[in-house]
Amino acid sequence: MMQEIMNYDYLSKEHLDGFDNYKYSSKDTSPLSIYVMHPFWNHLVTYFPRWVAPNLMTFLGFLFTALNFVMLSWYDWGFWASTDAPGAQSIPNWFWALAAFNLFLAYTLDGIDGKQARRIGLSGPLGELFDHGLDSYTAALIPACLYSIFGRIVPPSISPMRMFYITWMVFFNFYLSHWEKYNTGVLYLPWGYDLSMWGSTIMFLVTYIGTYSMWKIPFPFGMTSGSAMEMILHGCALSSLPMSLYNLYNSYRLKTGKMRPPLEALRPLFPFVTFLVIFMVWVHKSPGNIMEREPRGLFLLSGTIFSNISCRLIVAQMSSTRCEAVHWMTPIFVALILLGISFPSLELSILYLLCVTTTLSHWHYGTKVVQQLCRKFNRVCFGVTNAKVQ
Repeated sequence: MMQEIMNYDYLSKEHLDGFDNYKYSSKDTSPLSIYVMHPFWNHLVTYFPRWVAPNLMTFLGFLFTALNFVMLSWYDWGFWASTDAPGAQSIPNWFWALAAFNLFLAYTLDGIDGKQARRIGLSGPLGELFDHGLDSYTAALIPACLYSIFGRIVPPSISPMRMFYITWMVFFNFYLSHWEKYNTGVLYLPWGYDLSMWGSTIMFLVTYIGTYSMWKIPFPFGMTSGSAMEMILHGCALSSLPMSLYNLYNSYRLKTGKMRPPLEALRPLFPFVTFLVIFMVWVHKSPGNIMEREPRGLFLLSGTIFSNISCRLIVAQMSSTRCEAVHWMTPIFVALILLGISFPSLELSILYLLCVTTTLSHWHYGTKVVQQLCRKFNRVCFGVTNAKVQ
């Protein structure tokens, strides 16, 4: 039984056949990206040896972001370190410089992996899926790292519940882009991505220079640093919505998109909305106030399941297959969360159990999908097989 699970192939023949006809199509209109970052990345990539695999660059970039999250989990699991609360462990000031360096490296590697792939003749569906799949995982890691700058004392920060809302807005922004591509066939890259990566890097650097205490200085008009961050992140997350709806409308008007019926076009939104409702019911109905007790666990759990539903949407979009309307773990989440609400003493254990099982499930899914695509395209994930190495 265990061997069958470990060897389970998630991609059907229909999926694999669909990848044969896939062609990447994107539009990037961000001035920061066009006039600053792409020229920088085009120059930088020429210094990389041709034997460096693009997927290795992608994975290393993800690990730099994950390293920030892991280190902050060690120093500041409960988001108390920057609050001056009695007994709170401080985060070493040098860490913020390292965090800025790691995030800029992650951003840079994410910007040049595709250029390296085209440079050595390895551009294809495998690399794109690998890249966007890992990007979906970082959607929860970066906001959680930023939260440690401010801590959870209100004011000057915001409550864990409000930070959870921000995290889901970031999820929404990422998911919206790929839902848009599912229906239009074109990935319109949001301006907010480049701005958020630069903004986060600068925030880490500013914290290193002035220490976290500088964020406790009152802002003009009675605004606090935490509420300012909240407003900016919500604004960045919502900024893509009008343009996405406009692009979707144009694809139907000009008949350039997939021309799916309304219910089919909306189908990928069902699992996202389902898990949004599940988590919001849990955190608001929790008898033990699970959000206050274990915010980092909830950020990690929601980010992992979000990454999984995003990856499944990206697979459907790239293979031109029908997206799932119901994620297979939905009944498991519902049953265990209801159990935790009914028996408060079990709630924390259920959160940890869901974290472990969801993470292992997602890692297994990602590993097997990559292995299937490697076999199909005769590639080595972290190698340069069939590349034009010179």
